[in-house]
Amino acid sequence: MADGKHPSIDPSNITALILAGGRGSRMGGVDKGLLLFNGTPLVQHCLNRLQASGAVGPMLINANRHLDTYASFGVPVLPDNLADFAGPLAGFMVGLAHCSTPYLLTLPCDTPLFPPDLASRLAAALQAAQADIAMAGAPETGDDGQLRLRPQPVFCLLRKELLGSLTQFTQAGGRKIGAWTAAQNTVLVPFDQPGDHPQAFFNANTPTELHQAQTHSP
Repeated sequence: MADGKHPSIDPSNITALILAGGRGSRMGGVDKGLLLFNGTPLVQHCLNRLQASGAVGPMLINANRHLDTYASFGVPVLPDNLADFAGPLAGFMVGLAHCSTPYLLTLPCDTPLFPPDLASRLAAALQAAQADIAMAGAPETGDDGQLRLRPQPVFCLLRKELLGSLTQFTQAGGRKIGAWTAAQNTVLVPFDQPGDHPQAFFNANTPTELHQAQTHSP
């Protein structure tokens, strides 16, 4: 937790970036962020959830298709700077480049049950560890039947100063989030407390999974 040496990060200093720039291959190529979740486009649902949390300031969308539709949600829309749907790190990079605050929160559009206190818990852990990246970790049962924390690398709080490091990494051909974050001062933040939703990090890659997420919605 924050203390006198490490004061808490004010929400106004955190920009939230919703990642909606993928191909949606397992959704039959549809633009996942525009699919409906309980009657609301996934991206709009995420924006509403972030706004209701009160834990972030500005919000952005990373998208590569249907840019006018995304713009209608009322926040800036940023296409990748890297070609050919280069993956989440391309979204991280354009988000850091356009971020007007000291910190950037990243989250995907296809995980509608993400924790409402995601930003505040990542921020507290980043400050306490004096880290450069705070990454969410969710419990999962391994093949041995034991619970363990699984990193959720698209759910990160990043310091804006990491743009240079990420640019170098991608210019050298790097595309995997784990390879880049492993080279940074990264703290893994457990979301395994008694009140945490067990499906909080369930991501909908297929229409069936999106339906499943709706059935788990509170």
